[in-house]
Amino acid sequence: MLNEIRELQQLLLAKNKTTYKRYFFQTIDFDRLTGIIGARGVGKTTFLLQYLKAHQLPMSKKLYLSADSIAISSLFDVAKAFAKEGGELFIIDEIHKFSGFENELKKIYDFLELDVVFSGSSALKIDNSKADLSRRAIIYEVEGLSFREFIELKTHTTLPTFTLEEIITSHTDIAYTLLEKIDTNLFDEYLEFGYYPFYFDKKSKYKLKLNETINTVIEVDIPSIFNIEYKNIVILKKLIKYLCASSPFTPNITELLQKMHLGSDYRSLYRYLEYLHKAKIITLIRPKTKGDNIFTKPEKIYLNNTNLYHAYCQDAKRGTIREIFFQSMLKVHHTLALPKKGDFLVDEKYIFEVGGRNKGFKQIKDMPNSFVVADDIEIGSGNKIPLWLFGFLY
Repeated sequence: MLNEIRELQQLLLAKNKTTYKRYFFQTIDFDRLTGIIGARGVGKTTFLLQYLKAHQLPMSKKLYLSADSIAISSLFDVAKAFAKEGGELFIIDEIHKFSGFENELKKIYDFLELDVVFSGSSALKIDNSKADLSRRAIIYEVEGLSFREFIELKTHTTLPTFTLEEIITSHTDIAYTLLEKIDTNLFDEYLEFGYYPFYFDKKSKYKLKLNETINTVIEVDIPSIFNIEYKNIVILKKLIKYLCASSPFTPNITELLQKMHLGSDYRSLYRYLEYLHKAKIITLIRPKTKGDNIFTKPEKIYLNNTNLYHAYCQDAKRGTIREIFFQSMLKVHHTLALPKKGDFLVDEKYIFEVGGRNKGFKQIKDMPNSFVVADDIEIGSGNKIPLWLFGFLY
């Protein structure tokens, strides 16, 4: 069994030629049980293979297993056999594909002297698992490419990141510095193609691959994690299409129930929206006072990133694209809510109004800590900040 796993591991290592390291490579503090979760296609497998290669242990003490690559009855049995051979680092990819993985990980953690790193869908229900992994595992959630990372991959340059506070206070100077190194004409390419790293594998097939990836999330990943019947998967797809027609969508729950033919079953509707949110296909902006209660009506619903919007929505509206980009960059390190005035309340402190180059301050006039985020400008001034600059937050 271990020999077969090692053979597959070697094939993957030989195939993986990627040297670029994502924003999270140096930020993860590995412990005895470390989980990496994120949307399908954002580079989790590449990261795990890079980590396997870079780890100072000799290869004989490291093992990579994709949970769906070979037929095994027990992850614990594999781990035990590996530990008996002197293994120290066990990496398990796509762990959500293995039924009962929670108890398997608990047994490995409790009975074996192994460091375990695992990856899974962003929808993975760690906190609610019966094995209580939340007390044992440290979980890191990773996102798709930022605009900065896209430029680095595209142009083979190295660029800095900036905090939100740095952008707010010094955006003019930062923009001048960056414009000496980058071409902001790449921004439109990023909005349509740049969120998922596999764009750089075969650019002409990107949208086809993206649609295949999302279909796999809806048809395979979500049913494997949540209790949803296969016949209801069509509702998830209908929700995405419906959101396209209205995005950025301020939901009318009664109308949504009618469109999805759910009668008065609003709890199922909220669950389906939550499944898509957890799987990083949509983003729900909830009232800041209601927290993460899934049965609270979201105030706005976006597709998760601009590439999904371009791929799914035939009539791509620039105003919607701007808001989707802004929320996709900010949500990585910040909390978002809908303010009474403006488009986004960030960290319960800053108010942002997102628009085009001529966007003014009328909606947020006299509001403290308020800013206009403007598309189609390279350099801003005062409280007017270029939209593209928020692509350098990570």
